[in-house]
Amino acid sequence: MKVLMLNGSSRPSGCTYTALREVAVSLKVAGIETEILFLGNEPVRDCTACGTCAKVPGKCVFDDDIVNRIIEKARGADGFIFGTPVYYAHPSGRILSVLDRVFYAGKSAFIHKPAAAIASARRAGTTATLDVLQKYFTISQMPVVTSTYWTMVHGKQPEDVLKDEEGLQTMRNLASNMVWMLRCIEAGKAAGIQPPQEEFGARTNFIR
Repeated sequence: MKVLMLNGSSRPSGCTYTALREVAVSLKVAGIETEILFLGNEPVRDCTACGTCAKVPGKCVFDDDIVNRIIEKARGADGFIFGTPVYYAHPSGRILSVLDRVFYAGKSAFIHKPAAAIASARRAGTTATLDVLQKYFTISQMPVVTSTYWTMVHGKQPEDVLKDEEGLQTMRNLASNMVWMLRCIEAGKAAGIQPPQEEFGARTNFIR
């Protein structure tokens, strides 16, 4: 089993990475393969709602070497953890631009796979940030993996995060819950329990 982890920071080895690494270490101890994918620090095009991905399912027309690569990696992953720093009490624009395109073009790669979000902040804005990221999961039929506290760490520098004992503990407990959920899903499939089939067709395009 494999968990794909996205680092939505502009810094490859900053506070967000430090939190993700704490989760990754615990997952590896439990026998779960991990990959932390850095989204880079170059400008990222956002979704333009062109609709081209509806004609070529699973692929974004803007092939910038990150979005389509994530979609392909997602197909082979069993779970996901998305990490972001907090900018003005919301996720980084980088991870939002990427996830808008990833889920719009490649939603099928994520359905029914467990996911979690991690936020890193110097001080505040973390719960609002987590709420934004978790909306990608709940519209895509993805079980949300929880922990013993909101999944956040605090610190201005990585060494500060390493002093956040409760935050790191929360990351380890998140990893344990991810392992448990992945194994439950695996056991369910082995017992012949398949994911539910969703309804299609109804679209209400007005508000009364």
